[in-house]
Amino acid sequence: MRDFVQRVVEKLNVGGDKDRVSVVQYGRDQEVHFYLNTYSTKGDILDIVRGLRHRRGRPLNTGAALQYVRDNVFTASSGSRSQEGVPQMLILLSSGRSNDNVDIPVSALKESGVLIFGIGNRNSSKEVQRIASDPSFSQSVSEFSDLPSVQDKFFSSLFTVHVGATTISPTVIVDLSIARKDVVFLLDGSDGTRNGFPEMRDFVQRVVEKLTVGENRDRVSVVQYSREPEVHFYLNTYTRKEEVVDTVRGLKHKGGRPLNTGAALQYVRDYVYAASSGSRRLESVPQILILINGGRSFDNVDEPASALKELGVLVFGIGTRSSDSRELQKISYDPSYALSVSEFTDLPNIQQQLLSAMNTAVIQDTTMPPTLIPTILVESQAPRRDVVFLLDGSDGTRSGFPAMRDFVQRVVETLSVDENKDRVAVVQYSRDPAAQFYLNTYTTKGEILNTVRGLRHKGGRPLNTGAALQYVRDNVFTASSGSRRLEGVPQLLILLSGGRSVDNVDTPASALKELGVLVFGIGTRSSDSRELQRISHDPSYALSVSDFTDLPSIQQQLLSSVEAVVIDVTPESPTVLVDHDTARKDVVFLLDGSDGTRNGFPAMRDFVQRVVEKLNVGGDKDRVSVVQYGRDQEVHFYLNTYSTKGDILDIVRGLRHRRGRPLNTGAALQYVRDNVFTASSGSRSQEGVPQMLILLSSGRSNDNVDIPVSALKESGVLIFGIGNRNSSKEVQRIASDPSFSQSVSEFSDLPSVQDKFFSSLFTVHVGATTISPTVIVDLSIARKDVVFLLDGSDGTRNGFPEMRDFVQRVVEKLTVGENRDRVSVVQYSREPEVHFYLNTYTRKEEVVDTVRGLKHKGGRPLNTGAALQYVRDYVYAASSGSRRLESVPQILILINGGRSFDNVDEPASALKELGVLVFGIGTRSSDSRELQKISYDPSYALSVSEFTDLPNIQQQLLSAMNTAVIQDTTMPPTLIPTILVESQAPRRDVVFLLDGSDGTRSGFPAMRDFVQRVVETLSVDENKDRVAVVQYSRDPAAQFYLNTYTTKGEILNTVRGLRHKGGRPLNTGAALQYVRDNVFTASSGSRRLEGVPQLLILLSGGRSVDNVDTPASALKELGVLVFGIGTRSSDSRELQRISHDPSYALSVSDFTDLPSIQQQLLSSVEAVVIDVTPESPTVLGMCYHCELRVRMC
Repeated sequence: MRDFVQRVVEKLNVGGDKDRVSVVQYGRDQEVHFYLNTYSTKGDILDIVRGLRHRRGRPLNTGAALQYVRDNVFTASSGSRSQEGVPQMLILLSSGRSNDNVDIPVSALKESGVLIFGIGNRNSSKEVQRIASDPSFSQSVSEFSDLPSVQDKFFSSLFTVHVGATTISPTVIVDLSIARKDVVFLLDGSDGTRNGFPEMRDFVQRVVEKLTVGENRDRVSVVQYSREPEVHFYLNTYTRKEEVVDTVRGLKHKGGRPLNTGAALQYVRDYVYAASSGSRRLESVPQILILINGGRSFDNVDEPASALKELGVLVFGIGTRSSDSRELQKISYDPSYALSVSEFTDLPNIQQQLLSAMNTAVIQDTTMPPTLIPTILVESQAPRRDVVFLLDGSDGTRSGFPAMRDFVQRVVETLSVDENKDRVAVVQYSRDPAAQFYLNTYTTKGEILNTVRGLRHKGGRPLNTGAALQYVRDNVFTASSGSRRLEGVPQLLILLSGGRSVDNVDTPASALKELGVLVFGIGTRSSDSRELQRISHDPSYALSVSDFTDLPSIQQQLLSSVEAVVIDVTPESPTVLVDHDTARKDVVFLLDGSDGTRNGFPAMRDFVQRVVEKLNVGGDKDRVSVVQYGRDQEVHFYLNTYSTKGDILDIVRGLRHRRGRPLNTGAALQYVRDNVFTASSGSRSQEGVPQMLILLSSGRSNDNVDIPVSALKESGVLIFGIGNRNSSKEVQRIASDPSFSQSVSEFSDLPSVQDKFFSSLFTVHVGATTISPTVIVDLSIARKDVVFLLDGSDGTRNGFPEMRDFVQRVVEKLTVGENRDRVSVVQYSREPEVHFYLNTYTRKEEVVDTVRGLKHKGGRPLNTGAALQYVRDYVYAASSGSRRLESVPQILILINGGRSFDNVDEPASALKELGVLVFGIGTRSSDSRELQKISYDPSYALSVSEFTDLPNIQQQLLSAMNTAVIQDTTMPPTLIPTILVESQAPRRDVVFLLDGSDGTRSGFPAMRDFVQRVVETLSVDENKDRVAVVQYSRDPAAQFYLNTYTTKGEILNTVRGLRHKGGRPLNTGAALQYVRDNVFTASSGSRRLEGVPQLLILLSGGRSVDNVDTPASALKELGVLVFGIGTRSSDSRELQRISHDPSYALSVSDFTDLPSIQQQLLSSVEAVVIDVTPESPTVLGMCYHCELRVRMC
C-alpha cells in the first residue's frame, strides 16, 4: 500500500499552487501523517511516505475515518482549496468491511464535492464500490501485493476524471468547531436499565466532552424517564462544559415502570425544545435529540416521533438487544440514525459513529441555501383563543386534584399567552362555582402558571356541573370578563369532571353551544361518559382516563383538537353592511364527492341548498355553478346554465354522490379556474363581478394545491372553505384568508357554522364589489413554446418507454400549431441530441408520431448541465422556432433519472435569466436538491418513485404550466379582493461596499458569490432596483455606479469578474464617507430625492483603522439604511454602530457562511419602508380607497 501511494505521488505535479497531498491512516481511530499544506515539494512527501509505519488496531471504523477527513482534512485550514474550485480527491485503500456505518459520511463527502476513488480486496470490494463516487472509480485486487496490476487503470481514471472535475463550483465545508447545536439526551431510567445506567452516564459525559459548550455555541439538556419524564437540567441551565459534566457525573438512576417512551418524546417536544427552556430552534440552530433506550415502549411512539420531526428535531436512537429496533428506527429522524449495541457497556464502540452522524446532520441542516430548508415544516402563527378551564373541586376529586392542577399547567405551557394572543381563565366548582381568575386577570404565562401552581382544592358536595356550566356561560364568556367572542376569537371550555352531575346539564350545555363555545369534556371512570358526550361540542371531544393521574396520556389528543379548531362565533348584534340583494356575484360550489364523504354528502347538499336560498339568483344578479370532484371533476351545471333559483334548487336536491379516490383537490381547483371561471361558462369577472368559490372538503388532498390556489387568487377569485377535522388545516391554507375558512367535526354539523359563513360571504362581498376586473386567460388560445429534455443515459433504459408515453400524453393536451403551441424534443446523456426543433412540425399528429418512434439514446455519464446549456443556446433561438422575442412563454420540461455528473448551476441560471420556465421531474434516483435548483421555482420540481408513476403527476404538471403561463402573460396589476395588498416590488438603490483588504483574500470569492445571489433576487431595471458595487481597503474604488447598468445580466457579468483589490490598512470610515459623497448622489444614479429607499450593504472582515462614527452618522442623516455583515475577525460593536440599527448588524464565522444569513438579510431588505428625507420634498400624488400595511423600522 505504501509503495502504491509512492507511485501515485510520483505521477503528480506537486507544488504549493499545483497538486497538494495528504496521508491519513486509520483503524479504530485516525492518524494524520501530514496535511495538504504540510509539504510543498514532492521530495518531502516521498521521504515521509517511505517512512510510514503500520498502525495496527481494531475494529476497522471506515465511516468514522471518512467523516474525519471530511471535517478535518478537506478544510481551508488544512490546505484544501475547494473554495477556489480546485478538485478534491480522496483515494481510499481498505482491506475489510467497516465496523461502523459508512453511508452518512460518504454522502457528506459527495455533497461537499469530493471525488472518492477506492481500491479494495476480496473482503472489501463491494463496500468500496459503494463508497466510490462512481462504480468505475473503484478497483479490486485479491491481495494488496497485486496493486501494481490495477495501477495503470487507476491512473487513467484519476487523471481523466480530473479533467472533467476542474470546473466544479466550490462547495462550502462547514467548520464544525463553531457550529451551534442544541443537544438533548433522553435517557431510559426505567427498572430495566438499572445495571446499565453507569455506562449510559459515562457515554453522555464522553459525548459532551466532544461538544463546544457555551451560551452562543453548543447547549445541552438531560432528561431521564420511565413512567414519566424528569428534567435534570434544561438547555439554558448551564453555559460551561464543566458544569454540564459535573451534573452528568452526579446523575442517579430514576427507576420505575412501565417505560413510556412516547410520553417522554412528547414531553421534550413540548417543554424542552421551547424558547423558554433555552432552545434556539427559531434562530435556525440545529436541534438534536439523543435517545438511549433499553426496552420497548409501553405507550405509542408514532405521533410524538412525527411531532419531533415536524419541529425539525434530528433524533438519534441508540438501543440494546432488549430494545425494539423497528421502534427505534421509527423514532429516529432517519432509519440510518438508529444505532445499536449489545449491552450498554458497548456504547464506546458507537461513539464516533454518533458524533460523525451528528456532524453530518448539522452540516445538512445549516448549509442549505435558504430556499431548500430541509425537513423543517414552518409552523403558522398561533391563533388567538379564549380558554376557560372548569375544574371539579368536589369531595370526590380530593386525591386527584394535584394531577388536574398539573394538567392545567402543562396545557397552559403550550399556549401563547398574551393580551392579544391566548387568554386563560380557571373556575373551580362543586355545589357552586368559584372563579379563580378571569380571562382578563392576567396577561403573561408566568402569572397564570404561578396562580395555577397555588390552586387549592375547593371541596364540597353535591356536584352541580349544570350550574357551573351556566355560570361560565353568563359570567366568564363575557366581554367584561375578557372574552373576545364578539371579535370572532374562538371560545374554548375544558371541563375536568370526576363524577356524575346531580343537576341537569343539557340546557346550559346547549346554551354554551349556541353561544359558539367549543366544549371539551374530560372524565374518569367515576364520571358519566354519556353525560360528558352530551356536554361536549361533539361526542368525539369527550375524552376519558382511568384516573386523573393518567391525564398526560390524553394531553396531546386534547391539544391537537384545540389547535385544529376554527369555531363558530355568532355576534350578539350583527351589523348589516349592505343590502346584498342589489349586488351581483358569481358563486361556484366545489364539493368533495370522494369515498370519504359518503355519509356526509346529504348534509353538504342541504348546505348548498341553504346558501342558494340566501342568494338573489338571476341572469343579471347572482349566478351559481356546482362542481363535484374526487379523482377527477364533474360539472353539474355552469354559471350560465340556469337563471332562476327554482331551477338551481331542483338540480341541487337531486345531486348524487360521485364516489372515487384519491382526492385530487389541486386538480379540481385548477379545473374550475380554467373551465368554470371563464366567460364562456358564464363568468362575469371581466365586468368586475366578484368571483367566489366555496369549497367543501373532507380530507387532505392527494395532489399539490398550492399552485392552483395561487392561480385562483391571482385571478381575483375569493375562496371560502369548510373542512372537517381531517382537512381543516389544508382548507385554511386554501382560503383567501384564514377567517374565510370554517371547521366542523362532521358535515352534519354544517348548520352550526352557517350563520358565520353567511356573514363572511356577504360582508366580504361588499369589499369586493368595487374591484377592477381581472382578465382570466383563455388557455385554449394561449401560445407556448414547450421543449422536452429527456434523460437518455444508461440509467433510464428500462424507464424510457414510460417517459415517451408521458411526453405523448402531455402533447395531446397542447394546442399544437404554428401560431399556437410549438414543441421540441431533446434527448441527452454524455451529450445532447435534438430529435426535432420548435419549428420542425406544425401539426399535433406529426409531433405525436415522432414521439412514438423515439429510441433510447444510451451512454454515460449524465451531463445535465451541458444539456441545459445546449437547449439554452441552440433550441431557445429564433432560428430554431423560439418566439421568446415575441413574449411567448418559453417552457422546458426536464425528465431526469439521476444526478448530473457535471455542474448545473450556471446553465440553470442562464435559462432563468432568459425567462425560460423550467419544470424538473425526477425519480428516487435523481438528486431532488439538484432538480429544485434547476427548476424555475422549487415548487416546479416534481417527483415520482419510478417513471411508471409519471401519470400520477401529469395533471399537476399541466396545472403548473398553465399557471406559469398565466403569470407570464397576463400580469396587469390587479387587486385581489379582501386581502391587504402588498405593493408592487418597491424601487431601491442598493450599494454593496466590500472589504477588499489583504485580510479577505481567501474569503473574497464567497463575498462575490453572495453579492451575485442577492442581485439575483432583485428586480433590476432603470425604474426598479439599481445596484452599485464599491471595493475598499486603504482607499475605496467604485466597480460600477447605480446608473452604470440597467439590466441584471450586465450587473451579474461584472460581479462574476470582480477581482480582489488587496491592500492595507482597512479604512472603513473613509469608504463610508466615499459612498456617502460619491455614490449616493443624483449624478451617480441615486434616486434619494425621489424618495427611493437607499440601502448600503457592508461586508467587512476586520476592524477599521480609522474612525467610522462620523461617516456612519452622515449616512444615517442622509436616510441611508446600512446593513453590516462581519466575520469573527470583525469588531461586532463597530458593525452595530455603523448599521442603521444594531439588529441590522449580521455576523458569520467566515465569509463561506454567508448563505446562512442571506434570507435574514433579504427579509430585512424587503420588509423595510425607510425614512428618506428629501432635500426638496415634492408631493407626487394622493391615494384614494387604499389600505396600506406599513412595517416601521
